[in-house]
Amino acid sequence: MKQILVTGGTGFLGSHLVEQLRAAESDARLRLLCRGPSPWDAEPTVEVVRGDITSPEDVDRALVGVDEAYHTVGVVVGERQDTELVFRVRVEGVRNLCEAALKHGVRKLVVVSESSAIGVDRQPVAHHEHSGYRPDLYGDWPMRRSGMMADQLVTSYFAQHGLPVVVVNPSHMLGPGGQRSSTRQVAWFLNGRLPLIPPGGMNVVDVRDVAAAMIVAMRVAKPGERYLLGAANWSFHTLAKNVARVAGVRARTLRLPLTLSLVVTRIMRRLPDSVARSFPLDATTLAMGSLYWYCDSSKARRELGFRPRHPLLTLKDTVDDLRRRGEVRA
Repeated sequence: MKQILVTGGTGFLGSHLVEQLRAAESDARLRLLCRGPSPWDAEPTVEVVRGDITSPEDVDRALVGVDEAYHTVGVVVGERQDTELVFRVRVEGVRNLCEAALKHGVRKLVVVSESSAIGVDRQPVAHHEHSGYRPDLYGDWPMRRSGMMADQLVTSYFAQHGLPVVVVNPSHMLGPGGQRSSTRQVAWFLNGRLPLIPPGGMNVVDVRDVAAAMIVAMRVAKPGERYLLGAANWSFHTLAKNVARVAGVRARTLRLPLTLSLVVTRIMRRLPDSVARSFPLDATTLAMGSLYWYCDSSKARRELGFRPRHPLLTLKDTVDDLRRRGEVRA
C-alpha cells in the first residue's frame, strides 16, 4: 500500500489537501506530521505522527516508509511573529524534510512555496516561473525573506542532490476554513479594521484549487519543475470592492496614493511598538502593500490542467465561512 505523508495537515491548505487526498487516494495510507491534536486523530484511515517540522528527528521518523510527501507547513502569512521561529519553521523545516526524503528514498515530493518568492514588482507585471528573486523588495519582512530562502533551498536540493521534488507557488489563498490564516484580512476589512487601502495589488486563488493542483502535480509533473498557481491579478482597491460586493456591504476605505503610502509607512516606522501594535497593518506590511504581487499561471494551465474557479465565487465562500464562524459582524 502506498504511503503518503502530509506536513501541515491541520493548516488552511493542508486540511483541504488531506480531504482531497482521502477521496483521490482511497487505496493509500495517509500519514500526517502534527505538533498537537488534529481532527484526524480518531480517523482509522489516517496515521497521525506527533512531531515538529523543526526537529530533524521527528521529520526523519515521519518519513520512514513514505513513498510520496506533500509539504504545506509555513505557507500562510500571519500577523507579526517571532523572526527566529519564522525562519526555523520555514527554512530549517524544509531542510529537515529534504534531508530525510533523500535518506529514505522518497519517490516524489510536492513542496509548497509562495508566488511571492519570485512574483513581486514595483509595477503591475505578472511574473512567471523563471522570474528571479527580488530580495531588494522584501524589506525586513521575515515572512517574505524566509519564503525566498526556503524556495532557494528546495531547488538546490534538486539541482545538487537530485531530490525528486516539484515546487508549487500559490498566490494569496482564500476560501472556506481559513481560521487564523490568509482570510483574516477579509475579516478585518469587513469589520472596518482596514480603513486604508495600499496602492499595490496581488493575485488571489482558491485554496481548494491549489490542493487539487498539488495532487495533479504529484501524478504528472517532472521533478525539478515549478508551477505558479493563481486565479486573478487584482489591485488591492479592486479586491476591496469585490469583497464588499459579494458581502453586500459598502466599502468604507481610503485608497492611498503611492506617495502618501510611503509617507504613512515612514511615520509608522517611527511609532513606539506599543502604539504600532494597535494598527492591524504594520509599517512593513503597508510597504509591501505598495508593491504588486502578480503572477502568470499559464504553465500550470498547460501542464497540470489548472482551471481555478472564478475568484468572486472564492470570495463569496470566504465571506460566508467567516460569517458562519462569527468572525465578521457585517
